[in-house]
Amino acid sequence: MARTNAGLLVVDVQNDFCPGGALPAPGGDRILPALNRHLANARALGMPVYASRDWHPPVTRHFSAYGGEWPPHCVQGSTGAQFHPELMLPADVVVISKGDNPDLPGYSAFDGRTPQGTTFLGDLYDRQIDSLYVSGIATEYCVKATVLDALSAGLRVTLLPDAVAGIDVHPGDADRALEEMSKAGALIAHDIAA
Repeated sequence: MARTNAGLLVVDVQNDFCPGGALPAPGGDRILPALNRHLANARALGMPVYASRDWHPPVTRHFSAYGGEWPPHCVQGSTGAQFHPELMLPADVVVISKGDNPDLPGYSAFDGRTPQGTTFLGDLYDRQIDSLYVSGIATEYCVKATVLDALSAGLRVTLLPDAVAGIDVHPGDADRALEEMSKAGALIAHDIAA
């Protein structure tokens, strides 16, 4: 098998998606020990680390007050939009901001950009990354959209199930999303491999 160049993506582990936040995934903070273990492993292997974040403007069609389905969350510059304080991101993490277009929800990290304005996919190409380990919140929304977009782009995707959490608006949504991602070609693994 050809050697892959891998990166780790942490999707939206922000205060508003954790207990006490505006749109919490039940047990969103439960995944922090696994996330931090995967982050440490990725760094030990020299993998680039990405962290996506919802970065919504105060007025967006994503929010229920403006026709969307969600309460206000992860508003640019707010405490809720900050990464969870126990998430041990490395100093050189590449932050991908998404959801900043008021007309689009921006679920997928592939809708986002780096601080330099490069698309997420463009940054992956620049670094010759062809394999992504994916973790984060919420399993059935932003994680699923990101995984499906990565697969569509031809990337090898490995989902880290101990490091994802769902909202489960409808009971079983997160489990159905895991099945959908697996059927689409995502691998499921509990560790990051060299």
